[in-house]
Amino acid sequence: MQTNKEKMLAGELYQSFDQILSTERQEVQKLLYRLNQLEPDNFKEKSEILNLIFKDLGKNIFIELPFRCDYGYNISIGKNFFANFNCTFLDSAPIKIGNHVLFGPNVSLFTSGHPIDVEKRKKLFQFAKPITIENNVWIGGNTVINAGVTIGENTVIGAGSVVTKSIPANVVAAGNPCKVIRKLD
Repeated sequence: MQTNKEKMLAGELYQSFDQILSTERQEVQKLLYRLNQLEPDNFKEKSEILNLIFKDLGKNIFIELPFRCDYGYNISIGKNFFANFNCTFLDSAPIKIGNHVLFGPNVSLFTSGHPIDVEKRKKLFQFAKPITIENNVWIGGNTVINAGVTIGENTVIGAGSVVTKSIPANVVAAGNPCKVIRKLD
């Protein structure tokens, strides 16, 4: 029989309030608390904590605080990444962020979702699907990216967008729901 963690990582319905997943979330919350309490110029300790939290972390990473995530071990970030204040990554499934990516403030990545079936929701089931942000992407502030979405390389997502479906490479997209506005030259 699979554990809830195994189900979560396999993209199946699972319950996140079991002992293993709850403990893992608590451990990363302790690290996030330390991170989010740091003096703004304490770059050394900030870097050390970020390296403890994330699965993979490229060079030249700058994340304005506060920052939030669920587990951390499902997050991989390429080189030259900037996230402005108050970003949230619910990483029950892998989040892969490429190189040269910029996030405005309040960008939220939600790999988690809940079933439409009310009986399953009442039993606290949820699911998780990966999110991929390819190279050279800029995501405007107050954007939400939902489970299972890929943002293609060189794409710009306008501020305030709600991205429910994958967006191709080399476009500008915006809105709720987010749609392609135009192709980039």
